[in-house]
Amino acid sequence: MGWYERQILPRIVDLSLRSADFGRIRANVTGDLDGEVLEIGFGSGLNVPYYPATLTKVLAIDPATTGRKLAAQRIARCAVPIEFAGLDAGALPADDGSVDHVLSTWTLCTVPDPALALAEIRRVLRPGGSLHFAEHGLAPDEKVARFQHRFTPVQRRVFGGCHLDRPIDQLVTDAGFELAKLDTYYMPGPRWVGYTFEGVATRP
Repeated sequence: MGWYERQILPRIVDLSLRSADFGRIRANVTGDLDGEVLEIGFGSGLNVPYYPATLTKVLAIDPATTGRKLAAQRIARCAVPIEFAGLDAGALPADDGSVDHVLSTWTLCTVPDPALALAEIRRVLRPGGSLHFAEHGLAPDEKVARFQHRFTPVQRRVFGGCHLDRPIDQLVTDAGFELAKLDTYYMPGPRWVGYTFEGVATRP
């Protein structure tokens, strides 16, 4: 990970993903969480203000440690204990079946190997535990999808490996999860970057 990815990109992401539209989605995705939660792509802690009081602990995973500095004030105002536990969603530092829920927001687009990350998420979830997610990905509109495929190489270079065209729902189910809830929609703004998968998937 280079200087741009370590120092600049976390600040760009922090600014670009803090709007009211994103906030409403974060509130939806975090609202039913309880117990011990592992969050991949913790970043600058943009989900922290939306953590419900029912959480007992959050294990934060993110490769860019600069996000910890950006998250400091949000963490200081949060009553939920937050532990920075690791850098890699593909090698989660948690025992098998040890966490109640996993939280992922706008992260599966960027992890180098989403299948490996989802396998790790499934491993650390207790039986009956759930993955709560909001991700952008492959749109059903063919014209939009063609643009996503065409523009993804540029997007990856500028935004730290971000893919516009990952089929999030398929990746989740292929990893052995059952979709308990899934809403799909275009967020306001460019359709090629705004097609959103918001849902809950359970470990059988």
